[in-house]
Amino acid sequence: MQIEFAGADREVTGSCHILRVNDKTVLLDCGLFQGHRSDAEAKNRALPCPIAEIDAVVLSHAHLDHSGRLPFLVKEGYSGPIHATKATADLCEIMLADSAHIQESDYAFLTRHGREVSEPLYGLRDAARAEELMARHPYDTWFDVCAGLRARFTDAGHILGSGSVVLEATTGAEVTRVIFSGDIGRAGLHIIRDPAPPTDAADVVIMESTYGNRDHESVASAREHLGRVVRETAARGGRVLIPAFAVGRTQELVYDLQVLLRDKAIPEIPIVIDSPLATKATGVFERNTDIFDRTEVPVREIENLFRFKQLTYTSSTEESKALNRRVGPMILIAGSGMVEGGRILHHLLNGASDSRNTILIVGFQAEHTLGRRIVERQPVIRVLGNDVELRAKVEIINGYSAHADRTELANWLAAVHRASPALRHVYLVHGEVEAQTALSERLTAQGYRVSCPARHDKVTV
Repeated sequence: MQIEFAGADREVTGSCHILRVNDKTVLLDCGLFQGHRSDAEAKNRALPCPIAEIDAVVLSHAHLDHSGRLPFLVKEGYSGPIHATKATADLCEIMLADSAHIQESDYAFLTRHGREVSEPLYGLRDAARAEELMARHPYDTWFDVCAGLRARFTDAGHILGSGSVVLEATTGAEVTRVIFSGDIGRAGLHIIRDPAPPTDAADVVIMESTYGNRDHESVASAREHLGRVVRETAARGGRVLIPAFAVGRTQELVYDLQVLLRDKAIPEIPIVIDSPLATKATGVFERNTDIFDRTEVPVREIENLFRFKQLTYTSSTEESKALNRRVGPMILIAGSGMVEGGRILHHLLNGASDSRNTILIVGFQAEHTLGRRIVERQPVIRVLGNDVELRAKVEIINGYSAHADRTELANWLAAVHRASPALRHVYLVHGEVEAQTALSERLTAQGYRVSCPARHDKVTV
């Protein structure tokens, strides 16, 4: 078996790894690159390998940095299966369509205004076709990927439907197993189940390293931190502006805000989800309650988990714009998670310069994104082509991260290793250089053989 690393190598976007085994070629993920626009554009338009060579795709989860180029493969002629869990396929149906819609709308707007821009990477028709190719699989059940290669998903605990992937290749009498971690989640989240490390003996592990150089605050303290931010901002008469990923992060925040309201730990101020995608994603959550963590979310709470008096969802652009004319404290959750697009930009344009407000960051912000510049508290940020003074308070809560921290990553690998005493090699992906270096040093000191491959590096197992 040969593995080629074709994305999310020494960076955190564009996840894609190529397996070549028994004269077959399989992609693990095919995600969008994000960051510097010209660099991301060039990477996104470069196929990981010729379409005619690709026999199948195995998708770890629905986040666009893992799934977002699948419609591009379809547009270029791919017509094979895309293997995923049911919830991942359900989420991809809305997320890929949303990505296509944004690209088509941006292209139409810019060309109307005389700008020369590249055509969309793909359109709504390509996203719909990608959805048609989805083969849905339950957790912990083997399925055939192609001749001589089978796989199964275990719950990665990252977002709804996310999976770590065990791949087993058989060539004659020889069996080779590779475990791809996908994005590993955290124990103790209130809706998503805890990660379930694969128990299969593996030869190598391809493992994410997003937070390989730091530990998070606890999940429990994150709720307390959220309550303090809301109370202090409301006392100033300001708004809590939360750029949040539509899938997972938004639903976890809604859960905790409901608990804080129930416990009278925050004032009864409006909570608005200003994201059509988050609204649709919440509907997917409500259709997949069978894979919720029932130890955290009792059955009696599920019906009203995302529907309560203080919470509203906007749909139209007009409703979104009207929010900027409202007065008084408010909690406003809008996409996108890394502040690279979506309705949060309009709210920052109107609210980032107001010292009464708080911008609350609740997720990882990649290099070269507006979210990272906010985390760095740059005095002036550029929003929708305008320079805006950053006078709003910036708060960061890492406890809501859907990614495991360095200790949790090491514990996940230790659990895998207990079932794989002959584990040969760990390849770290999906992490910036500083994080990967720190985690590599930690794991090496624990006796693992570790590499941090560059893009297009190839290894033979």
